[in-house]
Amino acid sequence: MERGYIHVYTGNGKGKTTAALGLALRALCAGKKVYIGQFVKGIRYSEVKAEEYLPDLKIEQLGRSCFIEREPEQEDIDAAKMGLEKCKQILEKGEHDVVILDEINIALYFKLFTVKDVLETLKARDPKVEVVLTGRYAPEEIIEVADLVTEMKEIKHYYYKGVMAREGIEC
Repeated sequence: MERGYIHVYTGNGKGKTTAALGLALRALCAGKKVYIGQFVKGIRYSEVKAEEYLPDLKIEQLGRSCFIEREPEQEDIDAAKMGLEKCKQILEKGEHDVVILDEINIALYFKLFTVKDVLETLKARDPKVEVVLTGRYAPEEIIEVADLVTEMKEIKHYYYKGVMAREGIEC
């Protein structure tokens, strides 16, 4: 690719990470290399196993655990900042065609790092790298620099009927 674009998948509906993973699969099947950094995720979701089957895919979880139900601790902040620095280096090197910063908007929402930090990370990227930022609550500054923004809107969800996350579907 001569130029990579910035995608944002945000909103309260289900499917942000799923859409990013779909793009990753498409890129991998076209012979591209993909890196996925998952912020605020320390639980081993099913997609982490994809590395075993797809040699040009690298997935790293950059968080300690899911703290959505609690306040982040200093260790969460430190892990997120180290993860963002790692992603910045990966984006600068340009060795991956697609870089997905999964749940980075949630990390911003919980103030694990600043919007300025993320904007500097994006600015430092090799211009050929396609980058995807996922997560609810995408800040306006991120939306402004993006080339493509998709908002997932929840209309109906079986979670409200008591259906918990199912392996292979939600986790």
